[in-house]
Amino acid sequence: MHSLLCPFSFSLPTEIEYGSGCIDLLPEKLAFYGGKKPLLVSDPGVAKAGILGRITALLQGVPYAVYDKVEANPKDRNAEEGARLARAEGCDCLIAVGGGSPIDCAKSIGVLLAHDAAHIKPYEGKTAATKPLPLFITIPTTAGTGSELTFSSVITDTENKYKMTVKSRYTAARLAICDPELTLSVPPAVTAATGVDALTHAIEAYTANCAEPISDAVALYATELIYGNLLNAYQNGGDLAARSGMLMGSMLAGIAFSHSDVASVHCVAESLGGLYDLPHGVCNAIFLPYVMEYNMDYCRERYARLGRAMGLSFSSAEEGATAAVDAVKRLCADVQLPSFKSLGIDTADFDAIAQMSVANISTASNPRPMEKSDYLNVLRSAYHG
Repeated sequence: MHSLLCPFSFSLPTEIEYGSGCIDLLPEKLAFYGGKKPLLVSDPGVAKAGILGRITALLQGVPYAVYDKVEANPKDRNAEEGARLARAEGCDCLIAVGGGSPIDCAKSIGVLLAHDAAHIKPYEGKTAATKPLPLFITIPTTAGTGSELTFSSVITDTENKYKMTVKSRYTAARLAICDPELTLSVPPAVTAATGVDALTHAIEAYTANCAEPISDAVALYATELIYGNLLNAYQNGGDLAARSGMLMGSMLAGIAFSHSDVASVHCVAESLGGLYDLPHGVCNAIFLPYVMEYNMDYCRERYARLGRAMGLSFSSAEEGATAAVDAVKRLCADVQLPSFKSLGIDTADFDAIAQMSVANISTASNPRPMEKSDYLNVLRSAYHG
């Protein structure tokens, strides 16, 4: 447990509307906050699922523009195209509809609009975005990234082929409308990947060396909700109770890691995503148990407490920590996430992946120090199973 004598700060500038059917509040909330013409930021999958059409149907009488070309692992070009469209259409606010990709892209569009800029690269890091975004509303349709409540936007730098982070308290949404009904149509494979992404957020937030008491509290409850509902949501996609548990777990995990941090699991996942454009949640799922094993000696008590949140029974911290890692492995297998070797990664790229991982800003937050050689060992362990 962290000492309560240590100072910390906590800010959650986003209003949350949560509940089945709460999406119907969108027109009222948009008017309340003074939004006149939103740019809807989404992706082809959300549009195909009919969710984007449900949103536009709510905006009768409200002018809007649509940018629905966001790619998986959103690219710098997506943010820049979206900002150009927003300016051309005279949009004064942003509504992101979808999973982490559209929401992260919309944040970076907002950064470009706020700073009257054309390119997102100069806003990489934690200090470059210094101006408030236009009115920004998030509507998550997956239970995964928690991006609807975080301060971070992860964008692929297409020239250098890596994922950069644009992070600022200014990038937080003013309002998040979190309706579990919107997650009912998510396919099983996406449910699995995004769900383990959310679990990774909770576990890394709780064990990061910059965690604090409030992030600890929400990370533990997030772990309980996600571990307790993911398999059912995967097997029975129409179960609104399981979907609700997953959405709330994802939201809480987002709050947790945005006030603590992620760590080395994400460093590897983001490196792989930048080089190979692989699904972020799948990469997290592959490496979560291996990084947990690497970290074991540095956070045994914390892993055991996570095990209790998962409902596991054990008689010692050592036993509990091992049980927690084993439970994560079983869950990833139960929701049929792929192995590392099956992704077709060229082992010759391990050195570059390790170098990119150690350079990630979240490596410093890992509970056990990690050098390039440590990342290489984790990569080899995951590859050989």
